[in-house]
Amino acid sequence: MFHVVLYQPEIPPNTGNIIRLCANTGCRLHLIEPLGFSPDDAKLKRAGLDYGDWQSVSRHPSVAEFLHNVAYQRLFTVSTHNPTRYTTPPYRTDDAFLFGPETRGLPAALRDSVSAAQRITLPMRPNNRSLNLSNAVSIVVFEAWRQLGFYRAAQ
Repeated sequence: MFHVVLYQPEIPPNTGNIIRLCANTGCRLHLIEPLGFSPDDAKLKRAGLDYGDWQSVSRHPSVAEFLHNVAYQRLFTVSTHNPTRYTTPPYRTDDAFLFGPETRGLPAALRDSVSAAQRITLPMRPNNRSLNLSNAVSIVVFEAWRQLGFYRAAQ
């Protein structure tokens, strides 16, 4: 399926919700350290419910480590600063989506490290800053999955 990559996530309930999303869509979740919370955080466990199986979540000490060790098709960075709407690219199985931390987003150098066509954004009304991280991940994952005809829905 897809790879959801959270760069230095900070808010436990968001990560818990994303654990649940990945479990229900067949995505693989990757967390780039440092994390802004402990894996034992009660809010993380509550949001992830019984899907919070840390065995299925990969943790990486750096982006470089993730890029070196994980086999993915293409990397998309997701940011309010990016030029391409998330509905534009034709997605493929094993594409990876990189999201930044809740309070500061992806660093510019990381955000811009992929081609412009792979720098995607979710449209918003003018003068708004951002969407909730778990909501943004859900929107991107379901669009990519929809494009594949919800392929592997039962797996």
